[in-house]
Amino acid sequence: QVQLEESGGGLVQAGGSLRLACAGSAVTMNNYAIGWLRQAPGKEREEVACISESTSITTYANSVKGRFTIARDSTKNTVYLQMNGLRPEDTGVYYCATAGYTSYLGGTFTCRDFQSWGQGTQVTVSS
Repeated sequence: QVQLEESGGGLVQAGGSLRLACAGSAVTMNNYAIGWLRQAPGKEREEVACISESTSITTYANSVKGRFTIARDSTKNTVYLQMNGLRPEDTGVYYCATAGYTSYLGGTFTCRDFQSWGQGTQVTVSS
């Protein structure tokens, strides 16, 4: 059974940085596409970034492009989300999950059907 655990959240001022980690238990993370998603209070959960299995192709939500970076560290069996230039609108609970479906068409990488969610980590950005 895939188990994921997020860490690294916290309180930061606008313009600051955080690095979130998604560690896998009883699973080889390289075998899965992994997504980071977030949910702000009163809003629906949204995909922030996703990284493909093995080849590490990535995709980002428009709202975080150029500020967030998703990457793997195979030696630590962990997927990270480096968040720079944080804004108050980035506040929310951040989750990692495996992507049950991915596609790469016309240069566009897509993830969906997220499963095996972690418990989430809170990110709060103050203005």
